[in-house]
Amino acid sequence: MLPKLPLDRWIEAFVDWLMDHLSGVFELMATVIEGLVNGFSYLFHLMPPLLFIVILAAVAYKLGRWPLTAFTAIGLYLIVNLGFWSETMDTLALVISSAFISIVFGIPLGILCSRSKTVSRVVTPVLDFMQTMPAFVYLIPAVMFFGLGVVPGVIASVIFAIPPTIRLTHLGIKQVPAELSEAADAFGSTSGQKLLKVELPLAWPTVMAGVNQTIMLSLSMVVIASMIGAQGVGASVYRAVTQLKIGEGFEAGLAVVIVAIMLDRFTQRLMKSERKRRS
Repeated sequence: MLPKLPLDRWIEAFVDWLMDHLSGVFELMATVIEGLVNGFSYLFHLMPPLLFIVILAAVAYKLGRWPLTAFTAIGLYLIVNLGFWSETMDTLALVISSAFISIVFGIPLGILCSRSKTVSRVVTPVLDFMQTMPAFVYLIPAVMFFGLGVVPGVIASVIFAIPPTIRLTHLGIKQVPAELSEAADAFGSTSGQKLLKVELPLAWPTVMAGVNQTIMLSLSMVVIASMIGAQGVGASVYRAVTQLKIGEGFEAGLAVVIVAIMLDRFTQRLMKSERKRRS
C-alpha cells in the first residue's frame, strides 16, 4: 500500500507562504470589503423602517404590480414587528456586498471565458471545484487570512456564489446567434462595440439569471457565515440553534425567507421586464 500523501502539510505550507508574502494584500482586501459592507449597512440603517418599506413597495409595484407590492410591504412590516429589522439590514448589507463583488468579477470573467477557449478550459474545472466543495470548508481559509467577523463571511460567500454568474454570462454570450455577430463584423463594429451593443444585450436575460442565483447563494451563506462572526439574522438563527430556542429560530428563519423571496422576485421581474422591452 502506498504511503499517504502529505496533502494536509502541503496545504498548510502554502497557506503559511501566502500569509508571509501577501499579508498586505489581505489587509487591503479586508479594508475595502469592510468599508463596502459598512457603507451598505449605514445606508440601510439611515432610513426609518417605514420609509424603507414604502420605497421597496414602490419598486415592487413598478416591477410586479400589486401581488409583489403586498408581499413586500407585509413581509417587511412583519420583520419590523418581530424585532429583527436591524439584523435584517445587516444581513441585506452582507448579501448585497457579496453579490456586488461576485457580479463585478463574475461578468468580466464570464465574458473572458466566452472569448478564449484556453481561459474557459482553465476556469471551468475551478468552478466545478468551487460548486462541489462543501460551503463550510470555505470558512477555514477565510478565517485564516482575515480573522473573525464580516470580511471572512463576505469572502466565503463570494467564493460560494460567484460560479453561476460566470457560467451563465459565458453561456449567454455563446448562445448569441452567429449571424448577428457576423452582421456586426460586416458593419465594421469593433470587438468592444459588438460586445456592448449586440452580445451583452441579447445575453442579458441569461446573465440576470446568473445574478439571481448568485444573490440566492449569497443569502444561503448567511447562517453559515454567522459561525465566524458575521452579524445579521444568521447570528440570531445560529444562537437559537445552539440554545434550542425553537420559536426564536423560526422567527429569525422567517425573516431570512422573506428577504430571499423578495430578492428572488425582484430579480425575476427585472429579467421579465428586460425580455418584454427587447421583444
